[in-house]
Amino acid sequence: MSVAALVVLGCTAAGGLLLTARGERRRSTWGAAVLTLLLSASGVLAWVAGGASDGIEEAAAVVAVLAAVLGGGPVATAVLRAADPAAIGVTGGPQDPDVLRGGTWIGFLERAAVGATILAGSAEGLVVVLAVKGLGRYAELRAPAAAERFIIGTLASALWAAACVGVAILLRG
Repeated sequence: MSVAALVVLGCTAAGGLLLTARGERRRSTWGAAVLTLLLSASGVLAWVAGGASDGIEEAAAVVAVLAAVLGGGPVATAVLRAADPAAIGVTGGPQDPDVLRGGTWIGFLERAAVGATILAGSAEGLVVVLAVKGLGRYAELRAPAAAERFIIGTLASALWAAACVGVAILLRG
């Protein structure tokens, strides 16, 4: 059962890679729903397994962080679209490309750091990661639209990363 959880988690990472490669402007909401279903299935399988067999724990940690990093962008984009569908232009992307530029790369790094700190059991590290992100964007957050996108995107991204590494934690037993 733990191997099945790892395989489904790997499919989540692969699906996230495919959706991320398509770019933010071409992502569909259904892709995020599929990733969420795959992650849920992996979590259920890990919970039922009740612990990993030898050698699976390390692999689960690596695959969980990959799923967190690669799948979080499509999920955060879907949450942002759901929160404010009027802000999405005809092309499917944000109407103002200058609002919070660099978010994709920042999101990758944020989710990797969130995943690593949770796996390490460091609540303080998690606080530092989110504080650094907020301080780094402070000057851009004066515009209400930017502040709202920042909060929604950060929470969606961090919660996705936490859910992904939660599967690895379940497999630790």
